[in-house]
Amino acid sequence: MRQASIERNTTETRIRVAVDLDGTGRYSVRTGVGFLDHMLEQLSRHSLIDLDLEAEGDLHIDAHHTTEDCGIAIGQAVAQALGDRKGITRYGQALIPMDETLSRVALDLSNRPYLVWKVAFSQGKLGTMDTELFREWFQAFAQAAGVTLHVETLYGGNNHHIIESCFKALARALREAIAIDPRKADAVPSTKGTLGGSL
Repeated sequence: MRQASIERNTTETRIRVAVDLDGTGRYSVRTGVGFLDHMLEQLSRHSLIDLDLEAEGDLHIDAHHTTEDCGIAIGQAVAQALGDRKGITRYGQALIPMDETLSRVALDLSNRPYLVWKVAFSQGKLGTMDTELFREWFQAFAQAAGVTLHVETLYGGNNHHIIESCFKALARALREAIAIDPRKADAVPSTKGTLGGSL
């Protein structure tokens, strides 16, 4: 049962998240930030990771803390659900078109967090959300989940399409990487016998 629940409470946010890596893409997401809800719903639906998330944050200031802390909490839950990462495929990649936009994600569930972010926006907001916060979410998720994560938009013009294709690409890459490889379900996918630490 690759499931986990996390509660993260600070002076800035209160977050409860539960994930099931072997789910069907069922979600219930309430962050108080409409566009972030939409992206996290896409993440769940296309990764097939069940996601329940409730967040209360200091939105009277802005959406920064809520966005970042949701990335941390989801990442922590995914890491906990993965456990020792035994049997996973480990690597995943996806190339996702959305109308005029094409984005790709490649990732390694290495337990060595790193983000490469090559995504640009032509406007400062989508809905009420600052577009600069999307990088903060991906950085927080990669760090907390222990993912080497490369995200790149190859081309595109519509900012909504750009970020949605990134979340969908992350979802599909995760779906591939967390899958159990039946040929090596009893082994950690590393010659070291463990994931994390030095290369």
